[in-house]
Amino acid sequence: MIDREKVLTVLRRRFPGATAEDLAAAANAIVGLPDEWEDITTIEPNLGDHFGRACGETCILAAGFANDVEFRILRRRTS
Repeated sequence: MIDREKVLTVLRRRFPGATAEDLAAAANAIVGLPDEWEDITTIEPNLGDHFGRACGETCILAAGFANDVEFRILRRRTS
């Protein structure tokens, strides 16, 4: 489960001019992600290899994988 208070702390630092209402709405949306979305990153352990060959250097995912950036691939739950 995602800790809502940690999310709020990160959002406050990242968006210092945001209103309390906007921060609360964003935090609620982020905390609610696991209910609506599922992480499929672990389904294919070498997922980055596919992106690297498929779209080359211009693809943001390929560039991220080349620089060891962590990605999570999510898909909307069907039910």
